[in-house]
Amino acid sequence: MDVFLPIAQVFVNPIEILLLSAIVGVLSGLFGVGGGFLMTPFLIFLGIPPAYAVANEANNILATSVSGSTTHYLKNTLDYKMGFMIVIGGVIGTSLGIYTFTYFKDIGKIDTVISLSYMYILAIIGTLMLVESLGEIDRVKRNIVVKKKVHVHYWIHGLPLRMRFPKSKLYESIFTPIIIGLIVGFIAAIMGIGGAFILVPAMIYIIKMPTKLVPGTSLFVTIFVSIIVTFLHSFNYGSIDLLLVLMLVIGSIIGVQVGQKLGEKIDSSGLRALLAILLLIVGIAIAYDTFFADHTNNGISKTTISDLNFFSRFIVDFSYEMPFFYGLFTIMFAIILGVSAAFIRRFISNLRKKMLIKS
Repeated sequence: MDVFLPIAQVFVNPIEILLLSAIVGVLSGLFGVGGGFLMTPFLIFLGIPPAYAVANEANNILATSVSGSTTHYLKNTLDYKMGFMIVIGGVIGTSLGIYTFTYFKDIGKIDTVISLSYMYILAIIGTLMLVESLGEIDRVKRNIVVKKKVHVHYWIHGLPLRMRFPKSKLYESIFTPIIIGLIVGFIAAIMGIGGAFILVPAMIYIIKMPTKLVPGTSLFVTIFVSIIVTFLHSFNYGSIDLLLVLMLVIGSIIGVQVGQKLGEKIDSSGLRALLAILLLIVGIAIAYDTFFADHTNNGISKTTISDLNFFSRFIVDFSYEMPFFYGLFTIMFAIILGVSAAFIRRFISNLRKKMLIKS
């Protein structure tokens, strides 16, 4: 049975949304990467306009990031000082990204820009991941050990205004995390992704943070970037649909928990090649959908307010009449769901430990 999204003005199958978001969540938990660069294209394929897909996936990323970050907070695996430095750059980058988004939306080219961005990003990431994973598989088969340099210095390490980060035991220029955050924020605003595929490697190889602090700090940064992206998209364009967000968050949070559990039990090096191939396939599908598919009937339905049920009318009226408070509400909605999921997971984990001790 299809459900009508009152803000996006399209019909969707809730089972498809839940399954796809759960599958993407499993991949995110298994490989430690954000699922936005997969889920947003899937939403577009399901008939949701790209501008709405970007905004709602950003809100979904907020909920999953809050859930994951809360878990790392309870484990004390966060570097708040480094995170706030990256957030400063993220705020600047997000503002620039929203300005760019607005420019292309005003000239009617934003859907094309989003599609092309995903096409190129997925092609680049998929190719790099495929080459790396195949090389890793080959080295394991041939029992070759590669010696890596302990310290690799780039131009960014020569920047001034150094600061100590006690948690990570680093002495780094404040411009290093700020520049990285700026890039992540800009991409997140346009593409509706958390930016983990850029942030995590940058924190490991450029900032040189301890690996155990990287996932939690990355999620911590993603929370603030996603809040800004969600609020500005909601306030400026009224594109957040609570019905769609609810389906995305439920599927994603369940999928991430399953993926993290699987990641603890299986070796994902071989599966990384399959993920890379999936990214390339999605990139090719976006290219076909952008340049060759027939969009004469894109499934968008213009429905009047009187045709909607009470809950849908409430969402539409709330969004149009009080965009500022609607934006705040969508943010709090995602945060509450994320925190609740983290504490439920911790409660179940503690309960299982007690049962094992008793047995």
